[in-house]
Amino acid sequence: MLQIKKIITSILPPTKWKLPVIIVLGTLCGVGLYNFYVSRAWSYLSDDPATCINCHVMTTQYVTWRHSSHREYATCNDCHVPQDNVFRTYYFKAMDGMRHSAIFTARTYKQSIRIRTPGNTVVMENCIRCHGELTEMVKANVTYKETVEGNGKKCWDCHKEVPHGTVRSLTATPWAEVPAPKSPVPEWIK
Repeated sequence: MLQIKKIITSILPPTKWKLPVIIVLGTLCGVGLYNFYVSRAWSYLSDDPATCINCHVMTTQYVTWRHSSHREYATCNDCHVPQDNVFRTYYFKAMDGMRHSAIFTARTYKQSIRIRTPGNTVVMENCIRCHGELTEMVKANVTYKETVEGNGKKCWDCHKEVPHGTVRSLTATPWAEVPAPKSPVPEWIK
């Protein structure tokens, strides 16, 4: 019992610092909770494609998917997130989400969004997962890494407009209608 008390005493700030420390910690917690609320962080745990347009730069990808045949069978996560186990799924979503939030917050995204190697790997795995019988028939069950090494083609080498059409920049779908994200401002403040 005495050791626990020593540990707690060593962690606590001196008496004259208690109030400033409480204020700083309270402010940090408040800002963290506010950011969690405003960014709709909980929505990223779902499979709702409208979550992808929380960031306005994804509007073109959302609209082109919505007008594709994949809309009836696959959400964004079905193609862009690993599906082999729950740990890999949420690890990938967390890492990709942190990267996206940093890029969008700093406004360092390019006019034309490009998928990176980890994303390419996952998309290729998911193409084969859903279309395995077909890819097996045409002997196209290869990994993304194998295609980079020159041992086969990526699915999108032939199917480059599936499911997003010709997405080249943020201006590719100027008249597109998308559901607007709900305002983070509570009704009682309005």
